[in-house]
Amino acid sequence: MSGPPSRKTGCWSLPRDPRAYHYDILKAADAISGFIADADFDSYIENDLVRSAVERKFEIIGEALSQLAKVDAELAAQVSRWRDIIAFRNIIAHGYASLDHSVVWRAHNESLPALRAEVANLLATRTRE
Repeated sequence: MSGPPSRKTGCWSLPRDPRAYHYDILKAADAISGFIADADFDSYIENDLVRSAVERKFEIIGEALSQLAKVDAELAAQVSRWRDIIAFRNIIAHGYASLDHSVVWRAHNESLPALRAEVANLLATRTRE
């Protein structure tokens, strides 16, 4: 199977702009909100496809913050509870068998709007600099 060349750092690509991780977080947060915009908890629980998509986007959010912390720890630390967000990603990715769907649902309803607003503000501030 052939594909594009490796994009590992040190290969042919340039290092990624740290702001790109903010964009990834915003895109994932918007996708989550779109996936369950018209859902209640019961319909969320019953829809394996939607649950899988939401969990994947939460993984992306946590991974984006993890990667951001590696390239710009100071910028990552400007996101409230960034370590908790990365830990949540790890729970979803590695603790999938015991994942409590109500925790994911609450994260969407209680934490995601504030995270999205905070990251959008950080991105706007950094873009103006």
